[in-house]
Amino acid sequence: MKRFVVCGGGYGGLAIIDRLLAGGMPEDVEVVLIDRMPFQGLKTEYYALAAGTVTDVDIRVAFPKDDRVRIHYGQITSIDLDNKLIHLHEDDPISYDQMAIALGCTDRYHGITGAEEFGNSIQSLSSTRRTYQLLNDIKPYGQMTVVGGGLSGVEMAAELRESRPDLNIRILDRGPRVLSSFPVKLSNYVSDWFIEHEVELRSHINVCQLEQGVIYNRREQDIEAIQSDVTVWTAGIQPVKVVQDLNVPKDPQGRVLLNSYHQIEQYPEVFVVGDCASLPFSPSAQAAGAQGEQIADVALALWKGEPPKLGRIKLKGVLGSLGKKSGFGMFGKRPMVGYVPRVIKSGVLWISKNHFG
Repeated sequence: MKRFVVCGGGYGGLAIIDRLLAGGMPEDVEVVLIDRMPFQGLKTEYYALAAGTVTDVDIRVAFPKDDRVRIHYGQITSIDLDNKLIHLHEDDPISYDQMAIALGCTDRYHGITGAEEFGNSIQSLSSTRRTYQLLNDIKPYGQMTVVGGGLSGVEMAAELRESRPDLNIRILDRGPRVLSSFPVKLSNYVSDWFIEHEVELRSHINVCQLEQGVIYNRREQDIEAIQSDVTVWTAGIQPVKVVQDLNVPKDPQGRVLLNSYHQIEQYPEVFVVGDCASLPFSPSAQAAGAQGEQIADVALALWKGEPPKLGRIKLKGVLGSLGKKSGFGMFGKRPMVGYVPRVIKSGVLWISKNHFG
């Protein structure tokens, strides 16, 4: 039997497995999925769990049940590419003939003192649960701060506004405006929504240190102390430590460089998918899923002794929420705001939870 190991049961990992199962996988191939949890957590919805507007069970998706897939629960501590071994915490290593690394990302703290300790995370289910507890324990009229005005920070602040109308909420961003990578029209719509809902927006903030209850902003002449009962960190991501430790070529963001078949050039039996992979577009669940399908197509072609044929990955767009009744999105180069993109996002979430794509 040949063993194809998928490290991580997120969007990219499950896309690989679903495509392999549907694509006529050879009988002499065993698929092994390694994950810490017995289900997929819908990471795009962690902000809602942290805000308390959904429950933990609402964002769980069951792993596929198929005799051709063996699920091994465990924490991956390191990967030995030369000896084809995956090392696990307090468990025997697992060998592979082929492997897909789909371990996702963690927060990037940019070397800022205290950021990891006091900047609460929504990058994993366990960290999101802790952040939920802290946010919902804030006393009425307390201060909550989001560091980072990108997609995650915007959705976190908006959802919490609906969950806790009593709180003072602010977003601190290093750039000139929230969602600075999006068109100005869309960014302005989101800013107006926050102003209407009494969320404080502060731009050009240079966070230099975090302490319990305080965020320090380095200004030209001095350092400003900004009070915050709870701070949520959404100011950047990077691949997980297991991928950081791999001695392979990477891009400036620490993501693994790949060939046109999503393989590590020196180790063609190893694929990398999602947030760990160096791709020509921003990390997203959609990108991970599309790349995962292509990786499965490559593996199926190689097993059949055929040359893989891949097209260019085309992403459909980006969707974001402003609570439960408003949202925003980019469809190609066209921005869309209001109720419609929020409804579309709800539909996409339903499709994901029900294994339709």
